[in-house]
Amino acid sequence: MTKKESIDFIITTLKKLYPEIPIPLDHKDPYTLLIAVLLSAQSTDVRVNKITPLLFAKADNPYDMIKLSVEEIRDIIKPVGLSPMKSKGIHGLSKILIEKHNGEVPQSFEALEELPAVGHKTASVVMSQAFGIPAFPVDTHIHRLMYRWNLTSGKNVVQTEKDAKRLFPEELWNDLHLQIIWYGREYSPARGWDLEKDIITKTIGRKSVISDYYKSKKN
Repeated sequence: MTKKESIDFIITTLKKLYPEIPIPLDHKDPYTLLIAVLLSAQSTDVRVNKITPLLFAKADNPYDMIKLSVEEIRDIIKPVGLSPMKSKGIHGLSKILIEKHNGEVPQSFEALEELPAVGHKTASVVMSQAFGIPAFPVDTHIHRLMYRWNLTSGKNVVQTEKDAKRLFPEELWNDLHLQIIWYGREYSPARGWDLEKDIITKTIGRKSVISDYYKSKKN
């Protein structure tokens, strides 16, 4: 397949598998999404979705959040990991949202990335899922699949994002990044991978990846 044929095959396959695309993190507005994404760093969406209802029952907006102490926030979010850093970030960004943005989540990468504990990926998710602004957040699933599909060198997530944006049409970015995440979880995981079920990688995948897979099955 040519590169264009591979891209077309990916887009067509993902549309068939995921005509309706669920949002992984439960939220009701840009603020609760921002907090949920921040909490998801080095954790799982399932775990975050169990904790956010407890946190949001006490504070689901920046004004209520700053009424909690950092320690109170940390006690609630402890199960998701990295709670000392995340609790400080949540309290700090909530204060900044009130002081600089009238309590609203800003709709720009620059303003989002100025917030405590908010990196480029978190900002990209918020821009994409909360505001519908084209972005291509790269998580471990997308990074892994872009390499398996021979669409990036796999050196780092920065390069993977550049390659994804270069190869896929901008109007599809917001859907595609979610579709690839779901596909990675269901058909092309890091562990327990069954290439026979992974139709995209089996069809267009990097030859060395496929070869290594079959070698591992023989050993």
